[in-house]
Amino acid sequence: MTGTTLPRTVMVLAKEPRPGKVKTRLIGDLTAAEAAALAQAALADTLKAVDDLPGVRRLLVLDGRAGPWVLPGFVVVPQVGGGLDRRIAAAFDHALGPQGYPGPALLVGMDTPQLGPVLPAVDFAGHDAVLGLADDGGYWAVGLRQADPALFHGVPMSEPVTGEAQLARLRGAGLTVRLLPTLRDVDTVRDAAAVARAAPGTRFARTWSGVAHRVSAGDVAEGRA
Repeated sequence: MTGTTLPRTVMVLAKEPRPGKVKTRLIGDLTAAEAAALAQAALADTLKAVDDLPGVRRLLVLDGRAGPWVLPGFVVVPQVGGGLDRRIAAAFDHALGPQGYPGPALLVGMDTPQLGPVLPAVDFAGHDAVLGLADDGGYWAVGLRQADPALFHGVPMSEPVTGEAQLARLRGAGLTVRLLPTLRDVDTVRDAAAVARAAPGTRFARTWSGVAHRVSAGDVAEGRA
């Protein structure tokens, strides 16, 4: 495998940004509506970054109902039931299975609104998979040339070891893995402040600036949420 091999399908795994259902670790420092507004802003930045990629098939793998924030050109696919490992596996089955398209395919989450500059550089050349680790121990992106549910089923999700466990699973299956830049997920107010500073031109940063006054400097410094 030589040359440049870009994703042919890019999927965004997301939740409908409903108050009380998303970014719940921000609630308390922020209202449920403010936390949902930040989630919607992060999702909007993520969808825009994917929309800016030329020549890719775009899927929104959604938990909940689609709203006016879905950009034209995205095909909305409902998430399956079960744990996150099952939902990720099913997304790849949809994208790359018998009814899907040729690979490779890339899946990203909705918690890294600063991903815009990173996506155009994702390249599978010489590798079977790609993985973008997150600062909190998880991962913000994973990509495959071929779907295989066994690559995800049983991987512990939403844990400090998730990223390393996923990398070990991919490598244990004999896949060569290219690591993407490590990014910071938005889970706490400390994360939100840091990501907004790192990506000041995003909708997320603008939304954060409208609610940041409600969070004390001590909370941001200590990461309480």
